[in-house]
Amino acid sequence: AFVGNYKRTVKRIDDGHRLCNDLMNCIQERAKIEKAYAQQLTEWSKRWRQLVEKGPQYGTVERAWFGVMAEAEKVSELHQEVKNNLLNDDFEKVKNWQKDSYHKQMIGGFKETKEAEEGFRKAQKPWAKKLKELETAKKSYHMACKEEKLASMREANSKGEASVAVDHQKKLQEKVEKCKQDSQKAKDKYEKALDELNKCTPQYMENMEQMFGQCQQFEEKRLAFIREVLLDVKRHLNLTENQSYATVYRDLERIITSASPQEDLMWFNNNHGPGMPETEKGEWGTWQV
Repeated sequence: AFVGNYKRTVKRIDDGHRLCNDLMNCIQERAKIEKAYAQQLTEWSKRWRQLVEKGPQYGTVERAWFGVMAEAEKVSELHQEVKNNLLNDDFEKVKNWQKDSYHKQMIGGFKETKEAEEGFRKAQKPWAKKLKELETAKKSYHMACKEEKLASMREANSKGEASVAVDHQKKLQEKVEKCKQDSQKAKDKYEKALDELNKCTPQYMENMEQMFGQCQQFEEKRLAFIREVLLDVKRHLNLTENQSYATVYRDLERIITSASPQEDLMWFNNNHGPGMPETEKGEWGTWQV
């Protein structure tokens, strides 16, 4: 219960505001990654769709290959959606909560920090005053004891010396008596200051704990809120829970498994092989089976 020990608790309020900024930056950065990934998927899909179209692949297997490009386009849309959810829901949620929870003052700093600081200072002020009085009384008492000890030593030493005059010895004795009285007075004052400090300590502890409890409540709200936002972020990132995402891969599997090498061979035979119509055979005209 030292004076000013509440500073860390008060600083935590300012830290809470900064952590909201950090969380918003964190969400914003992830949204940029989602956007960039969505764009790259679209560009990749477009490029490879053109390459496959111009290339020699044909038939149902070509259609299956195009299915992979279709997957990229659909997944690109989903990641664009993730980006939108992160920015429009999660980022905005933190921004609004921060605005509602921390109120900037004209003179700088936050109202919540100032109220906590003042609350702690007010709770500690009477006790801090008594503590200061105790420390002053303790110092005075120790000084008085030192003076008394010194006077006693001088007086004791003078007794063994014949050259010391009687009236001087008497003065030294008087000094010892006075120091004893001063020491006793200082002791009484010290004990009284200690007693007064002890008397006001329970009330001080109660007031400080009450203020600390208020700060704990404020921090609990922030911690619970951050946890809630992180769960929202997880929900938006986890595409495995998105029905549309599962459908993309069901469709892709269906188009790939429905590709038929036999069908494509038959098509090639009928269009470019011996199975061509007689009128189009050309090079196959002299084919000997």
